[in-house]
Amino acid sequence: MARSVSAADVARRAGVSGQTVSRVANGSARVDPDTRARVEAAMAELGYRPHRAARALRTGRTRTIGVLVRTLTSVGNARMLEAVVAAGAARDHAVLVLTLGDDTVDALSAAYAALADQGVDGVIALNEATPTVRAAAAPAFPLVAVDAAPTEGIAVIASDHAGGAASAVAHLRSSGHPIVHHLAGPAGSYAADQREHGWRSAQEGAVLPDPVRGDWTSASGFAVGRELAADPAVGAVFAANDQMALGLLRALREAERPDVAVIGFDDVADAAEFQPPLTTVAQDFDALGREAVALLLTRVEGGETPARTVIPTRLVIRRSA
Repeated sequence: MARSVSAADVARRAGVSGQTVSRVANGSARVDPDTRARVEAAMAELGYRPHRAARALRTGRTRTIGVLVRTLTSVGNARMLEAVVAAGAARDHAVLVLTLGDDTVDALSAAYAALADQGVDGVIALNEATPTVRAAAAPAFPLVAVDAAPTEGIAVIASDHAGGAASAVAHLRSSGHPIVHHLAGPAGSYAADQREHGWRSAQEGAVLPDPVRGDWTSASGFAVGRELAADPAVGAVFAANDQMALGLLRALREAERPDVAVIGFDDVADAAEFQPPLTTVAQDFDALGREAVALLLTRVEGGETPARTVIPTRLVIRRSA
């Protein structure tokens, strides 16, 4: 019978110490990227696979990340979860997803208990789950919140929602629209609040109309978008996400208002196929996922992390504006 490949074999092949192999195998952030790549290449060449159960007994870690989310019906949450799963797999971590039944502290406490029972090493809270997370007592495990205001004891990572919104409005104004209307997201959402802030800041000094507010869905974009489509003073609209922008575009088309410029936010996979193709602000979901996982694993290992990390956005210009 062939001898199984050991960590020492990997260390010899990669030209590193056994401790470095252990750190790479355990997903430690305290390894130089070039060294990590060399060790991972040696593992692949030799067919080395650490024994997960034995490693958990040795390290006290299950290499499982918990993810808390209110809903997966929104494109942002689904894209963010996909990015976290991919980033976790790249670090040899499984992902356990738990949806909150409601936004009460009691529901969150029950979710924390369930995740603790599953032995997760730490938790990432996505988007709409973060207001409840901020209102509750911190759990015993490390926690990273995606899209939240600064919170004591919690590492926060967010897209530059305000900056992205401001760039969208600046583009519309530079195209000759003195006032840009806003199809906003739901009240209380951090992302919606920040995008509204960017919309306002880019028009500082102007008398602005009140935003009309949807719930992130294309149906709500259509329903409230009819109000905008019926107003002849509306010449440009910044929509807080692409799904609502899609509903708005339908409302404008039915009202025979092709003159209205529209910009969305997210750059969903189908944005280029909208009619017209949608100008939008792209979030880097892959970077958000990688950084969220990296922040969490650093905290799991007892390392220091920034209290807040912001990921840039970028304006993608198409034909809608």
